[in-house]
Amino acid sequence: MSKRQQLAAELRSSRELAGKSGRALAKEVGISQAKVSRIESAQTVPSRDEVAAWLAATDVPERQRVRVLELTDSVFKEVNSWRAVLRARQHHQDDVEELETSARLVHCYQPAAVPGLLQTPEYARRMFGMSHVPFSVDGLSSALAARIQRQLLLFEVDRGFEFLITEAALRWRPGPPSLMVAQLDRILSLSTLENVSIGIIPVGQEARTPMDHVFICYEQEEGDPGAFVEIEMVHDNVIIRDPNEVAHYRHRWSLLTQAAVFADDARQLLNSLLMEFRTRRD
Repeated sequence: MSKRQQLAAELRSSRELAGKSGRALAKEVGISQAKVSRIESAQTVPSRDEVAAWLAATDVPERQRVRVLELTDSVFKEVNSWRAVLRARQHHQDDVEELETSARLVHCYQPAAVPGLLQTPEYARRMFGMSHVPFSVDGLSSALAARIQRQLLLFEVDRGFEFLITEAALRWRPGPPSLMVAQLDRILSLSTLENVSIGIIPVGQEARTPMDHVFICYEQEEGDPGAFVEIEMVHDNVIIRDPNEVAHYRHRWSLLTQAAVFADDARQLLNSLLMEFRTRRD
């Protein structure tokens, strides 16, 4: 059970023990009954102030109140070690898919490599092979199959996916030029999907903001107050839910899009890179 689910269970239990309906509690906390339901089903993470008001309304003992508020704080910033995750199972692709399926709109910024949802099987296989946490033979096959399975989400028309990729990421290759020919061709094909937007930040473009690490924003719609951000790092994976910190990443996304090209301009750049890799012999 994730910390988010633990928090939902704690709050639902406190309401039930207090003998209050969702409608009555919502009125006391100052939120909608629908939000109470979303909080209790772990679809929405309440703010710290909302949790404090919830605990006060349900007369939770002081020791439990402190514990639940500490749990709330930890939910807003989850840190998961890659090594710890892979110690318990073969891969973490199911966790990533859970994040993706929880959202209707996904914004993905990738400065260093092709995003996982856009990777060809061979590109993905080589990326997994480079992991600093070694995969077993069975683990590698299982992770690869799960990553390809995740990509089916791109074809669900009621979901939106927006990618920002640097040209440098598209030039970096984990294999021979032929690998990149197939990979760029796949990105070109996916760029024609109506629910998929692919922006490319060209080399030499004037920078609006530092282009440092990978981040992905998950939300139900633009401006969703329950949105959260996943940050991929070498040693671990960080999930941020604090609205103020999420806002920083939204602002960073806005600045990055100003340096990117989209639609036909992006496809023109992709075709140029494709031709370049086709003529390479190394």
